[in-house]
Amino acid sequence: MTSQIWFLTGSQHLYGEETLLQVADNSQAIVAQLNAGPVSIEVVWKPVLTGKEAIRRVMLEANADDSCLGVIAWMHTFSPAKMWIAGLDVLHKPLLHLHTQANVGLPWAEIDMDFMNLNQAAHGDREFAYIESRLGVPRTTVVGHVSDPRVGAEIDVWARAAAGCQAARHLNLVRFGDNMRNVAVTEGDKTEAELIFGVSVNTYGVNDLVAVVGQVSDAEAARLAADYEELYVVQPTLRAGGERHGALLYSAKLELAMRTFLETHGALAFTTNFEDLGGLEQLPGMAVQRLCAQGYGFGAEGDWKTALLVRVAKVMGAGLPGGASLMEDYTYHLAAGEEKILGAHMLEVCPSLTSSPPRVEIHPLGIGDRSDPVRLVFDADPGRGIVVGLSDMRDRFRLTANTVNLVPPDSPMPKLPVGRAVWVPDPDFYTSAACWLTAGSSHHTVMSTQVGLDHWREFARLIETELAVITVGTTRVGFEDHLRHNAAYHRLARGL
Repeated sequence: MTSQIWFLTGSQHLYGEETLLQVADNSQAIVAQLNAGPVSIEVVWKPVLTGKEAIRRVMLEANADDSCLGVIAWMHTFSPAKMWIAGLDVLHKPLLHLHTQANVGLPWAEIDMDFMNLNQAAHGDREFAYIESRLGVPRTTVVGHVSDPRVGAEIDVWARAAAGCQAARHLNLVRFGDNMRNVAVTEGDKTEAELIFGVSVNTYGVNDLVAVVGQVSDAEAARLAADYEELYVVQPTLRAGGERHGALLYSAKLELAMRTFLETHGALAFTTNFEDLGGLEQLPGMAVQRLCAQGYGFGAEGDWKTALLVRVAKVMGAGLPGGASLMEDYTYHLAAGEEKILGAHMLEVCPSLTSSPPRVEIHPLGIGDRSDPVRLVFDADPGRGIVVGLSDMRDRFRLTANTVNLVPPDSPMPKLPVGRAVWVPDPDFYTSAACWLTAGSSHHTVMSTQVGLDHWREFARLIETELAVITVGTTRVGFEDHLRHNAAYHRLARGL
């Protein structure tokens, strides 16, 4: 199904049919400019709206059409806002209010009242904004002419966030087993999550997956293993004819079986847990990494909240350079003036974080109590990124985001054969860590090098969820005040 953004133009019959025809032509030209620019999701023009019933009907159609991610509204002329009340009241899709006009400059010597009647967005949009505010309608406002690249870029941020919102609303998430025992932050209210985010989280026995692994033929596994040898730098002992090739074949069976299981259940995100492996011979490593690189969301140790975030990040970042992955703040480098964080996980960091061919290796793993697992080994590319965690605060969910600068490791790490990333957090290590701890956010995160803070702000706005931000300029005192204000707002916003 191709995703769309609907473009709605407001006017009225007062100005006559000729004016309305010009309004339609101008609004179609704006849509064409948006589609030719940086907006990554198709913008679809809808007929000019001039009455209450037509407005209400198009809003209901937008709600019912799963291909529609949201609507953009623009008042070309003055469009009396009372006729928008019923439509705005029933709209459940994201709304962007575009405050623009057909012309860039004013034809000073030619301006007459016909021109003024036609080009009234300057006050037509103010009328529309009033009723949005009067009704308490959540929306994003973008101001400027569509020929300005900034305007298209801002609309694309919103459109990508709307796509992430839609992905969450329709997400089925499979948990292979439960979460890691006695861990607090990976727990959470799955019923509330389905109400707030839309995600459906359900658990399946690990041996349900084992049965599917048993159905994968040796020939299928061999074909996939041959692909591995073409794509990656495969350890000689794992290559065809090598003494550990059987482990690679089993990893291939795991990947094929997990994909089959997820497709059968219509799931685009999943979790595993090293404490609950049933009859699996290996802790899934490379299988998880490859599925994640193909767009699946993943959370380790049963952490379904992080699996949700990874899937959302991948949808929002589709087509952009970089990647998104499960990440965990594992340990620190605390040399004065050189503070940085080493992030990794046991096996499952997604290779979309690197542009270099990963290495396929096999090594013992001190946990999981199974045979040595196969994994992809790499360092994440340097550059800007963001880490985002999701925690259940009992009365609401909290997203915590920290902008970061990924850097190369100070030296090779030959004894740490996993996917890993090294970063310096904004505004500095000490402020970042103190604020993250103050927020009570998770130790698992999604790391994205595709989308940034603006995308997550929009996502949080659309999903109506708290967002606590740690970035350049953040202070501990200011952040603590921000959390207090958030607590008051979100408790009041949900009502008694």
